[in-house]
Amino acid sequence: MWSPGSNKRAAARFAVRRAASPALAALALLALLAGCHSGRREPERPAAPVPVPPPPAVPAPAPAGAAGNAAVNASPAAQGAAGAATAAAAGTAGVALSHPAVPPGASRDFARAVGYMRAGNATEAELGFKQFALEYPQFAAPLANLGIMYRKAGRLEDSERALKSAVEHEPASAVAWSELGVTQRMRGEFKDAAASYEQAISADPQFAPAYRNLAVVSDLYLADPGRALVALTHYQELTHEEKPVGSWIAELRQRLGLPPVRRPEATPEAPATQPGTTPAGAEPNGAAPTPRAGV
Repeated sequence: MWSPGSNKRAAARFAVRRAASPALAALALLALLAGCHSGRREPERPAAPVPVPPPPAVPAPAPAGAAGNAAVNASPAAQGAAGAATAAAAGTAGVALSHPAVPPGASRDFARAVGYMRAGNATEAELGFKQFALEYPQFAAPLANLGIMYRKAGRLEDSERALKSAVEHEPASAVAWSELGVTQRMRGEFKDAAASYEQAISADPQFAPAYRNLAVVSDLYLADPGRALVALTHYQELTHEEKPVGSWIAELRQRLGLPPVRRPEATPEAPATQPGTTPAGAEPNGAAPTPRAGV
């Protein structure tokens, strides 16, 4: 019976018979044997997968800022004391969760997103904060951090939208209100910024950055040195900051026609006792008082 292999075998036999040398005959015989082999070939084994190490864990950020709840929070720095003071809002490293009872899983997810934010991985940080805000809408912190990220990227409209959503979710967040005011001031919405700083102060009267932010927008943008003086005085009372706040306060008082603040005089020290005299109630040479009868 004819098959495609029969022609090959016949040709190989013919080559063996016609080979001019024993070496050629041997090669032809090997080709014949290879063509006649009909054993099954074993399938190739798949390669073992290369283990991928898990990503390193991001450590939770240490809390900092006013009231122990905000991470490093921004406040404008007054530049100079003579004449009209100028200020600029500094960047913010992040806003921490403000509620004491935070589920462990939520704390880890939030810490991971903050780690991405501080490492400059804006895409992963944005996704993390958005997912956290969907799962835990009672917290303002993820939305506030989104607003800070957008502001640093120059996306002021997105920043204001995120921060307004933050204060809607958590109206008692002084940090979120203050950050909203910073964005509004950068957008030229000075009256709205002042109102946001007032809301921050109402939410937490001990939140010092809101007072200074209010002083900046009142003095430099709203021409209201009176409100600026009140806010800056509260700020100094909370922080005890002297430079350049003290010069700024003095300049504001001068513009308002108010007398300079008189610092309390130092209390004079009690005069030292004269050599050779003994203070009342003490014995000479430091001896213990002698007991008296009837005492």
